[in-house]
Amino acid sequence: MGAPRKHNINIENLYVKLDKRNNKVYWQYKDPLTQKWQSFGTDEAIAKAAAIELNRIFADQQVEQSFALIDIARRKQKNPVPIELRFKDWVEKYVSIVEKRNAKGEISDASAYERKRAANILCSRIANTSLCRVGSREMAAILEEYIDEGKNSMAKHLRSSWTDIFKEAQFAGEVPPGFNPVLSTRKPKVEVTRARLQFDDWVKILEAARVRYSPWAYNALRLALMTGQRLSDILHMKFKDIKDGYLYVIQGKTGSKIALPLSLRCEAVGLTLEEVVNHCRDQTLSPYLVHHSGETSRAKAGKTINKATASTMFSRCREDAGIETPEGKTPVSFHEQRSLAERLYKKQGINTQELLGHKSAAMTQLYHDERDDGWTFIAV
Repeated sequence: MGAPRKHNINIENLYVKLDKRNNKVYWQYKDPLTQKWQSFGTDEAIAKAAAIELNRIFADQQVEQSFALIDIARRKQKNPVPIELRFKDWVEKYVSIVEKRNAKGEISDASAYERKRAANILCSRIANTSLCRVGSREMAAILEEYIDEGKNSMAKHLRSSWTDIFKEAQFAGEVPPGFNPVLSTRKPKVEVTRARLQFDDWVKILEAARVRYSPWAYNALRLALMTGQRLSDILHMKFKDIKDGYLYVIQGKTGSKIALPLSLRCEAVGLTLEEVVNHCRDQTLSPYLVHHSGETSRAKAGKTINKATASTMFSRCREDAGIETPEGKTPVSFHEQRSLAERLYKKQGINTQELLGHKSAAMTQLYHDERDDGWTFIAV
């Protein structure tokens, strides 16, 4: 039997767990005051109603306690008893930190979005728990919910983002050094199910793009194979980035600086990067290599292509080309061209680890860093 249906849990302190021995779903509640767990059985409606009522009682108790502390402080004319920082209050500060780091270019827009989303997901369940009292059990329970639904990749991203939440809390002095309960949770295993893109299939997809779409699609696919770069980096490539026989690329995800020689040749397609780049020049005035050649309902001529539009284009061209997906795999995506480029260039003897911008401790004779500005120049 498959994983249980998705449970939309937006009630604080309430969790759901799948017992794989009998495939039954059990509900449990964590008392925010005692930090003890209480089983609510298998009835979803009863569990949610009970959790809402217990949260209401706890909230009333918090209000009464706050007034009592204020009254004691006034009567004794002393400083108020310090109240521990709640998790939801720290999340507000954390979101601000993420936005500042994003504005400085330290993290990408996508990373900032994922971290804020992960923070809000966790906050929706443990908002009023003291930051210093957050434990690994509640996070492990949430991760298990996603894993039970087959969303291992999502669970992995959540765990990574939650780790960053407590790292920032350490940096801010809000928790003791080394305090990071996320590290005690098990890392979700993610099995890659996306099918590999073969060169013959890529040729068919390229032809479908030429027939179905305007030139931008054809150019985007060829640039992807020739450069081995990510979709977002391809869509940000500009003609002004071409200097002294090199195409300069600053990767949005890693910040790696790569200078690709225009003389770079892919033997499989029999083209050089310079030939592909020159084909991107047309009658439309645009700073981008991949751009709209004409007016559309959503974009003006010369504007760059939206990432979602490019991904959809690839999917449709893949379908038009009749590419079948192996059983148990998911269809190939635009990103798989990066893997195909790596395999093709590796056969030519090029050190693809540096070409793709991955970190490496050793430099080979095919690559050399001739300047002090951080650019890696690829020799062919």
